[in-house]
Amino acid sequence: MKIVTIVGARPQFIKAAAVNRAVQTFNRSSVPLGSKKRIREILVHTGQHYDYLMDKVFFEELRLPRPDYHLGVGSGSHARQTGLMLERIEPVLEKEKPEIVVVYGDTNSTLAGALAAAKMNISIAHVEAGLRSYNRTMPEEMNRLLTDHLSTLLFCPTAQAVRNLSKEGIRNRDKTVVKNVGDVMYDSVLYYSQLAEKKSTTLEDLGLYTQNSCTERFPRPRSAKRGGHTVPYPTQNYYLATLHRAENTDHPKRLKLILRALEEIGKDSPVILPLHPRTKKMIEVRHLLTETRGIKLIDPVSYFDMLKLEKNAKAILTDSGGVQKEAYWFRVPCFTLREETEWVETIQSRRNVLVGSETKNIVKKVRYKMGRKPPPRRAGIFGDGKASEKIVQVLFDYFLR
Repeated sequence: MKIVTIVGARPQFIKAAAVNRAVQTFNRSSVPLGSKKRIREILVHTGQHYDYLMDKVFFEELRLPRPDYHLGVGSGSHARQTGLMLERIEPVLEKEKPEIVVVYGDTNSTLAGALAAAKMNISIAHVEAGLRSYNRTMPEEMNRLLTDHLSTLLFCPTAQAVRNLSKEGIRNRDKTVVKNVGDVMYDSVLYYSQLAEKKSTTLEDLGLYTQNSCTERFPRPRSAKRGGHTVPYPTQNYYLATLHRAENTDHPKRLKLILRALEEIGKDSPVILPLHPRTKKMIEVRHLLTETRGIKLIDPVSYFDMLKLEKNAKAILTDSGGVQKEAYWFRVPCFTLREETEWVETIQSRRNVLVGSETKNIVKKVRYKMGRKPPPRRAGIFGDGKASEKIVQVLFDYFLR
């Protein structure tokens, strides 16, 4: 059985690495060597993210195999980028003739992979199907909506995602399979977080370690000795922020208001802001930050560094869907810099708050929330950490049994 996996952006590398690991485990443990029932995965990288800190370092850390095809599309308008991807994906599918094309999430790479496969009558599996923000001005919303309606196998991360699809008439019938497998990013967080804690030196590099004890979420002895030296521990003495969505970065007024809020919050504790290339460009072009007091601007970080920064942050401010979930899993308060979110479960759990882009509203809600005791964590919302294994088993059952 041959599958073609299409990725192009860093969140997709994380998800694809989890499924790739499950494919390798399945082939080793479930299928005899040389059997036609083994799953052969062909990896296609569109090149949507292409510099080292947004691309190669993720492949290295996640031990994701080198792509069999790198399409080198690069940046551009949505139409240009998607069109180039379609043009370059089609000959790959003609050559490889897979049983199914696997796409992830909601990027232009997702939609281009699904469209190319659909026009060639190749089955499509969408990992992270059924998400809806119900804001059609978001490119991501249109990508996920169209991809779901083209897909044969729809792997949902939550029960709410299944319900969203059902409202649109997408259910288990004929050859369509809709299954709540859980969230593959949760698989990755469980698998990599301890490794990241050991291997990442980002807190030391940024001067975020002190000699004080940790807070209750990560209790450790008040002091510790190793080789005669005091071991420093993080004290959650910083906020972490991420900004990359077009609805924030492409609107100078909105971006300026958010940056002002981060500066105000940074008066209490510094705000660490890894700069997405799009955000960096807009800040520089519009001269939106004349001063950076309270905000520490850094380059994009690797997956391991990001996990460590998230896990030890005082709180997280973000417009990223993936970061919202990681904050939830690490039990770190999260403030989403949007008017809505597709991850409604994090809002319902009261661990995530929608704060929009108005400076006063962001600052007010952060200071109010930080002074209150966090609510208990709800178990099982995003599955049991075995989503990747379930995806591989469904693929096997659907095509080979």
